[in-house]
Amino acid sequence: MENASYVGLSRQIVLRREMDIIANNIANADTAGFKVESLMQRVEPKAPAFTLQGPKPVKFVVADGVARDFAQGALRKTDGPFDMAIEGQGFFRVQTAEGERFTRDGRFRTDEIGRLTTQGGSPVLDEGGGEITVDPDLGAINIGVDGTITQGGERIGKLAVVNFESLSVLEKRGDNLYQNTSNAIPQPAVEVKVRQGMLEGSNVQPILEITRMIEVQRAYESMARMMDSNADLSRRTVERMGRVS
Repeated sequence: MENASYVGLSRQIVLRREMDIIANNIANADTAGFKVESLMQRVEPKAPAFTLQGPKPVKFVVADGVARDFAQGALRKTDGPFDMAIEGQGFFRVQTAEGERFTRDGRFRTDEIGRLTTQGGSPVLDEGGGEITVDPDLGAINIGVDGTITQGGERIGKLAVVNFESLSVLEKRGDNLYQNTSNAIPQPAVEVKVRQGMLEGSNVQPILEITRMIEVQRAYESMARMMDSNADLSRRTVERMGRVS
């Protein structure tokens, strides 16, 4: 396979990965707290196959990570007592079997023992790192904009809403949860408000993502045509050389 075909193949691999990410964005357009993603790319110089007077090095296209846009999604009213949205930049703290995680998805509920949990059953943590337990016999809960939880006129806890100096330390771990992949210590989020009875929608713009999908599809097809043309040119060159010899 010639260098042009290798370069074209590397580009197609990246385009397929980009298509997967776009499709995932579209699939999560209605997922609470989901943040749109895009593929980062870079050029990677590599030694070419031997070609007399050929370019050196040959530059291949490779994926270089996934960028995530943490911009605020639109808030929508649900009136659910355990639905919560963060207005501003911050994350709820969650404890999972694999360790502490962070999320913007406020679709919370209570389990059989009254603990406030995510949809996946992971406990939501308070500002001290403990679990939050609700007693159904004490009536409805009220959550202030600062995250303070009261029930029956008594304070039972305060939601931990934290933030990071650099959001690049957060890596997606499934179930709309993020893991802190560094030694950075999350700090209490400032200038944020917790909205009870509301959920933050995804910040995916479906029309924009569909447009991107079409562009990627066209780029993939164009690269396929280029590779076919290059292969045909090589074949005809070999045939002509055979006739001359």
